[in-house]
Amino acid sequence: MRLAIITLTKKARGKGLEIKELLAPTNRFKTIDVFTLSKYSDDKTIPMDKGFKDTVSKIFNSYDSLYFIMASGIVVRTIAPLLKSKDVDPAVITSDEDGKFIVSLLSGHLGGANELASLIAENIGGIPIISTASDVSGSIAVDTIAMKLKAHLRDLESAKDLTALIVNGERVELKLPKNMVVDIDSLNSEKTKYVKKDTAGIVVVSNRQNVMMTQIIPKNIILGIGCRRDTTAETILDAIELTMKECNIHMDSIKHLATVDVKADEIGLLEICDRLDKKLIVIDRDQIKPIQDNYEGSDFVEKTIGVRCVSAPVAYLSSNKSGRFIKEKKRYNGVTVSIYEESK
Repeated sequence: MRLAIITLTKKARGKGLEIKELLAPTNRFKTIDVFTLSKYSDDKTIPMDKGFKDTVSKIFNSYDSLYFIMASGIVVRTIAPLLKSKDVDPAVITSDEDGKFIVSLLSGHLGGANELASLIAENIGGIPIISTASDVSGSIAVDTIAMKLKAHLRDLESAKDLTALIVNGERVELKLPKNMVVDIDSLNSEKTKYVKKDTAGIVVVSNRQNVMMTQIIPKNIILGIGCRRDTTAETILDAIELTMKECNIHMDSIKHLATVDVKADEIGLLEICDRLDKKLIVIDRDQIKPIQDNYEGSDFVEKTIGVRCVSAPVAYLSSNKSGRFIKEKKRYNGVTVSIYEESK
């Protein structure tokens, strides 16, 4: 790795040389060059004979990482016209002249700026400032995985989408070819789980030009439905589709719908079951009463039909009772929808 340390003052030059001496024994860098203004330069530094801006423009793509010991504002204004894409831009970090705060400014993951900021901070007793969401949340970004594997990201947009799943606590699985070994401990974190069930996304590591993939959708989703009398089929379907979309659940995964006995003849609900070609399971109110306090209830519903809630308990009671609620209750125009996922 080639590192350029860029300074503008005599004090910053001294700090740059100090950091070079501290980093050299780590054997992480092929080259560490310290740049400074001509008036502060000596045989240990490289003079910026044509000025700061011109020098940065010239060396920006010649180094893997650039460390500016100066205010972030001047750095941002200088490098802005030079930026291309996160998969080609070098890592950029900045710090104050005392090295108290080491800021990862650009290419935190693919360029390694986050890791570099942490390394420098560790060696000089500074504080690394890292603001990327995955690092703040204690998880890992897809582009960090690519960087650790010394691999290329084929699609930045999908990598961003999958990283968002990870940051938001979803489970993302890492698929590797048999001939590749990865130190999972170096990738893993408390919030990033490489598991096979309940997977929201997949990271595929492969050198094949075309990777064939398909999806098999299990029918393990139970919808508990509650609604006002004479609610239209269109309103019920809108509520179902909205809730399923919000939870990122495929409509083809629906196993059956469930409701309470007083809704067994609800025309709109029966029509929806017919449209979706799904069975409607009817749960008696006497079955709901013993477990109704486990769910959010309503005095109005209890006064109207004798139980405090409908959608969540009927979903649970009509299931194999081995699973979890993905959505316990979603209200929409007089319709309540609960999504229960059976695990086996």
